[in-house]
Amino acid sequence: MQTTRRYDMRMTLDLTKRQLLTLAVILTVIAVAFPLAVSAGTAATEFDNIWATMTDWTQGTLGRIVAGAMILVGLIGGIARQSLMAFAVGIGGGLGLFYSTDILNGIFTATLPVL
Repeated sequence: MQTTRRYDMRMTLDLTKRQLLTLAVILTVIAVAFPLAVSAGTAATEFDNIWATMTDWTQGTLGRIVAGAMILVGLIGGIARQSLMAFAVGIGGGLGLFYSTDILNGIFTATLPVL
């Protein structure tokens, strides 16, 4: 006859919560104690030329042509389906393409003031 062990799930979950809390505390202490190590990789400039090229493409003439094409295709789709939704999606796609580099710059270059 085989015997099976019964595990109490609450004990397992409590142990997991304790481990996660301990890990969070350790990571917070490390981030506060070593701020330069946390901001590693902010001075690299290897890909600046590629980023500038992508920004020029999306916000320059090419980006405006593609955004205009998205809006035009959305307008044609909206006329074909007799719905403004396809037109709205075309406008959203065009705006998203044009402003995508500004949004990404805002996300990745956001900093907190040093107290």
